[in-house]
Amino acid sequence: MSAQNFSPLAMHDRFPYSAITQRPNYRWPNGAGLAVYIGFNIEHFAFGEGLGAKLGPACPEPDVLNYAWREYGNRVGAWRCLELFDALELPLGVLANTALYDHCPELIAAFVARGDELIGHGHTNARQQGTFPENEERLLLEHCRERMQSESGSAPAGWLSPWISESLLTPDLLAEAGYRYTLNWCHDDQPIRMKTRSGKSLWSLPYPQEVNDIPMIIARQMDGKDFAQLIVDNFDEMLEQSRHQPLVMGIALHPYLMGQPYRLRHLRKALTHLTSARDQVWFATPGAICDYVDTLEVLK
Repeated sequence: MSAQNFSPLAMHDRFPYSAITQRPNYRWPNGAGLAVYIGFNIEHFAFGEGLGAKLGPACPEPDVLNYAWREYGNRVGAWRCLELFDALELPLGVLANTALYDHCPELIAAFVARGDELIGHGHTNARQQGTFPENEERLLLEHCRERMQSESGSAPAGWLSPWISESLLTPDLLAEAGYRYTLNWCHDDQPIRMKTRSGKSLWSLPYPQEVNDIPMIIARQMDGKDFAQLIVDNFDEMLEQSRHQPLVMGIALHPYLMGQPYRLRHLRKALTHLTSARDQVWFATPGAICDYVDTLEVLK
């Protein structure tokens, strides 16, 4: 075996390694140690083509079973979840495909009426962003900001790629298009500033791939009650950890999964547990978290 096999591995230059035990200390608003946000994904998929989560074995297109199952989230599940979020007075970070403005604009309008934050999430989840050439990816990022500004009155500050699919240039293009944070990276429990080629600031905010219904329920086939218990256990542990340092806990939900009645019942129990500790926690949106860390001198 030659010496070159032991040379340093290929690496990005977006941020250096940093142990979480060796970070600056600060508190969230009202002295909270834990910031909690819900990332609520509302998505639209092309009929008869493209990608999408699957309830059953993939069928030849048009795959009516899996397409219709996902559409249940827009027609029923999201509205039931909205009732729950209203009852618990929880703010949302809404990760929205712009294709929904053509398909069911009243759904996005319902979140805007609540004062929720809209976050860019591509035009559709039927395509992977990381496969786009640079110019096409730039056009996608610009289109989503312009469409949300035009339709909903504000441009998104944040971005989550469909299927968390990035090119090597995605963080650079996000900063250049005016986005202030990305949710694509799941490498930390605190906001981390990323380097970009333009020098423009881009925060990486923690977005969960464990406290996330798609990998847990679809990939690992976890039951709804077990996923709800996962949320509770993760919250309780992070609340203890946050006594010593500030942390961010995200909860990623999709209405075609958690809007199913039997899962919604368990989600209600889990979120009620979280809100019972409201005096110790900052329930926020990703944009509010980004705004807050931007003001902290210890992070500059």
